[in-house]
Amino acid sequence: MRVLPISRTVALAAGLVALASAALADNMDRRVRVVNETGFTLTRFYGSHRNAATWEADLFGEAVLPTGDSVIVNFDDGTGYCVFDLRAEFEDGDVIEKFDVNICEIGTLTYK
Repeated sequence: MRVLPISRTVALAAGLVALASAALADNMDRRVRVVNETGFTLTRFYGSHRNAATWEADLFGEAVLPTGDSVIVNFDDGTGYCVFDLRAEFEDGDVIEKFDVNICEIGTLTYK
């Protein structure tokens, strides 16, 4: 298992004391284990809270998630949101989008 480093976007959001304080106050766990069981490497992974107008930055950055591997992703961007739209892009060109996922209620997200 690998833990992804915080992306620049998340790092900037975490640096904003007011927003971080609001997110911490709700005590919700926004960490999710992403499991890749597709047979293809997961090359890009996006998670944008449901009120975002566009996909946020690739949460994997330069990293990828090979098939059979898992990684813990922390979705805490300082906004306090729990409901996210997710987009996974794979090396074979396939894209899987999931909408309105409550990441505060799930512990694992498996792609098969």
